[in-house]
Amino acid sequence: MTGSIPLPGPEAEGLLRVLLLQDFNTRIVVAGAMLLGAVGGLVGTFLMFRRRALIGDVLGHAMLPGVAGAFLVLQMIGLARNLLVLLIGGAVAATLAGLAVLWLRRATRLGDDAVMAIVLSGFFGFGVVLLSIVQTTGGAGQAGLEDFVFGKTASMVTADVQVIAIGGIFVSGLAVLLFKDLGLLCFDEGFAASLGRRVGLLDVTLLAMTVMTALIGLQAVGLILVVAVMVIPPAAARFLTDDLRVTVIWSSGIGAAGCWVGVTLSAIAPGLPAGAMIVLSMAGLFVIALCFGGTRGLFPRWRDGRELRRRVGRDHLLRSMLEHRELTEATQIESRTIQGLRMWTAAEVATALRAGRRAGEVIEVEPGIWRLSERGALEAAALVRNHRLWEHYLLKYADIAATHVDRAADRIEHVLDPVLIRSLEIEVGSAGTAESPRSPHPLGHDPALPEGESNS
Repeated sequence: MTGSIPLPGPEAEGLLRVLLLQDFNTRIVVAGAMLLGAVGGLVGTFLMFRRRALIGDVLGHAMLPGVAGAFLVLQMIGLARNLLVLLIGGAVAATLAGLAVLWLRRATRLGDDAVMAIVLSGFFGFGVVLLSIVQTTGGAGQAGLEDFVFGKTASMVTADVQVIAIGGIFVSGLAVLLFKDLGLLCFDEGFAASLGRRVGLLDVTLLAMTVMTALIGLQAVGLILVVAVMVIPPAAARFLTDDLRVTVIWSSGIGAAGCWVGVTLSAIAPGLPAGAMIVLSMAGLFVIALCFGGTRGLFPRWRDGRELRRRVGRDHLLRSMLEHRELTEATQIESRTIQGLRMWTAAEVATALRAGRRAGEVIEVEPGIWRLSERGALEAAALVRNHRLWEHYLLKYADIAATHVDRAADRIEHVLDPVLIRSLEIEVGSAGTAESPRSPHPLGHDPALPEGESNS
């Protein structure tokens, strides 16, 4: 029996055409959107670390009165609508809004959030008034002004991509030339000033980069959504790395990828607006970074925290068993005795003992009776030694009472590195010997502690 391979249907063919960028218009839109996403991620990284992530939202909304005002001026002097003039008007309004934010921040005691909210609402309200005047005049050329509000990504042409590319090159060049200075400005403004950097000029430069990015994004996603291009990518990149340079790269990549995914989805389903799909795609990438980012992602943090808790529990188990043997000279210990020493629940004791048995560090002699293996005894001896070295150091230099030093040492002993251990040995005079120092407090229950607590 023979069968034929089914030919792809129209939907599959359309999907392939979009993914392979076979249509000229698709290539133009994807190129323009990805350039915008990369530039927005670059500038947004500096804004995020400068704690002015919402300045893009302020500038985007502030462009509305500039665009509407420029249109009214053209109408008053009898000229036809000109895109370049409208963009210049938007740039002027955005620049004034940015300078107003900088001035209010320096001249008043208002916080950045309050300052940006005041400027945004004031400029946007003025823009709405001017836009209503434009709509009531009934002049020619007012059609399409709403594109500046909601964007027209799917209608981009070659000239739009050229504008985005030129603006992107300008912004990227400034970022490369002033990378170190902008980094200083973002992380420590006072230190940058002490080194002779002109903080005010750097602030204005960052403002100019933001205005340029918002300006080239106006045609693609509109003034309402342009903030997402500058906020979401760096926020997502923050979960992936702690290095500023790598953050910039990740942020630009996430911005470009989000724009590509959004444009592709909009092309596959023409009824979906491209600008909104770009923002939703970036939000999806943010959720992925939030959950699985290697540096601050929720899942890696949960995994590392669980591993730390297991390691701390294992350390406490081995140390308690060895100190009990030191105190009673008995090589075996009941699980309920461990529970009383560590103030653990029965489930916690059982979990720690199972983990120790899997690691070959404890041996169950009979049900409920345990002892240290040879390997476990060696590990426990090292743990007890480090713990008591730290106890002696705290008693000598931190002025902590002997009745409380055990608890203080419990919090730090699990992160001691070899260099610090060597320093502690020198401080307490135990260098060159493998023996553990004597405990500075009685082992077992301490009357100074509340009833039921243990000092082991």
